[in-house]
Amino acid sequence: MRWTSFVAIYFLIWMFCVFLVLPFEERQGSGPEEDRVRGQADSAPAQFRAGRVALRVTIVATIVFALFVLNYEYGWVTPEMLDLFGGMTPVQPAGPR
Repeated sequence: MRWTSFVAIYFLIWMFCVFLVLPFEERQGSGPEEDRVRGQADSAPAQFRAGRVALRVTIVATIVFALFVLNYEYGWVTPEMLDLFGGMTPVQPAGPR
């Protein structure tokens, strides 16, 4: 596989991990000492730290990507193992008539 394919796959995994990691915030701004902006949801964090979220996403995405590369290299899980309905069985060419 080309290195550009690995970069594209890492980017896709990173974007998936954004939505995986984003809901896990340490605390929410529900205390009375927190200043709220008009229209701010009760569940919104008081201070959103994008750098901290990006670091967490990068760590999780790197672990998932490493598992992907190891699976690609060693073939732990193949597409045939995931074929639950037998749709990947090769079709035999028609014989002479």
